[in-house]
Amino acid sequence: MSQAAEARGPLRGLRVVEFKGIGPGPFAAMMLSDMGADVVRVDRAGARPDDPRDITARGRRTVALDLKNAAGVAGALDLIAAADVLIEGFRPGVMERLGLGPDAALARNPALVYGRMTGWGQEGPLAHAAGHDINYIAITGALAAIGPKGRKPVPPLNLVGDYGGGALFLVAGVLAAVIEARGSGRGQVVDAAMCDGAASLMAMFLTLAAQGRWVEERGSNLLDGGAPFYTTYECADGGHLAVGPIEPQFYAELCTRAGLTDPAFAKRDDPAEWPALTKRLQALFRTRTRAEWCAILEGTDACVAPILTMGEAPSHPHLAARGTFTAVGGMVQPAPAPRFSRTPSAVQGPPAAAPTPVADILAGWRRAAPSAS
Repeated sequence: MSQAAEARGPLRGLRVVEFKGIGPGPFAAMMLSDMGADVVRVDRAGARPDDPRDITARGRRTVALDLKNAAGVAGALDLIAAADVLIEGFRPGVMERLGLGPDAALARNPALVYGRMTGWGQEGPLAHAAGHDINYIAITGALAAIGPKGRKPVPPLNLVGDYGGGALFLVAGVLAAVIEARGSGRGQVVDAAMCDGAASLMAMFLTLAAQGRWVEERGSNLLDGGAPFYTTYECADGGHLAVGPIEPQFYAELCTRAGLTDPAFAKRDDPAEWPALTKRLQALFRTRTRAEWCAILEGTDACVAPILTMGEAPSHPHLAARGTFTAVGGMVQPAPAPRFSRTPSAVQGPPAAAPTPVADILAGWRRAAPSAS
């Protein structure tokens, strides 16, 4: 397939070279591809093809190169010379040792945006240490704030470090640098560290702490499950609800629809009353099934939604109506996000079944219209 020909999103014409990694790098490359970029993944010679079930590998071609020999490095540099963006997720120094670091890449392509995705960043005492999402968010204050009161911290999957603090910041940084390069003609390095991004995501909570509205005890605050009006509840059938009417008028809607007439429920703004109110709401929500409560509360200003499993989510009427999930190669997966009114994104195809020769990639890029950068 020809990504450049099929692309129609706002990044159509943007050429990206992705050095294969795991986690946030592939997810960032998937987002760029979904938005129309022509992403070419550099894999090791002799490596197995991408798993057709790997959603984050969708929508790009691959090339197979032995980066331990001169010919492989030369092929990679040829791609870099014709690209707008490079993405890599190795430990600091790895690309330099391969002869593909920023100095070598920018010497071949002065306008290149060189995106680097790591956990700890390119410098600092931990820069060369191994780590994973759980470690990167641990030092930012994020992990300590997540989990039930009196219990240990709970890893929020790997959404906060890898994807929220990592991939999304990499995409934002790369696109900002591409815009700047269009005016200056000069590329630069984007150092996207998951610990930096996760710390940035904590801005609101640091604000609340500075205002004296956040205490450093899990399950004791407005947004960490401590408030009876912003937490989860089990229903009679074992299903769960997410209940979040923070604003007084939305809380009043919940009380009216759920039949909460006791004056005690008017004390919602007193944290001392939260444990007692939570206990009473736990008992109430166990009186009906999840479906029964949804019939009463979902779609109203009570701010209540069913907590669905990954298997249930694609069938939810709202997500189904919006096409939030799609099928590629017979596999249900998230559709591209965000949405664009004039240049809609689209999945450019399933993971590549086989590598494409570098010469074919370069020939196609030469035939295509010049990239925007």
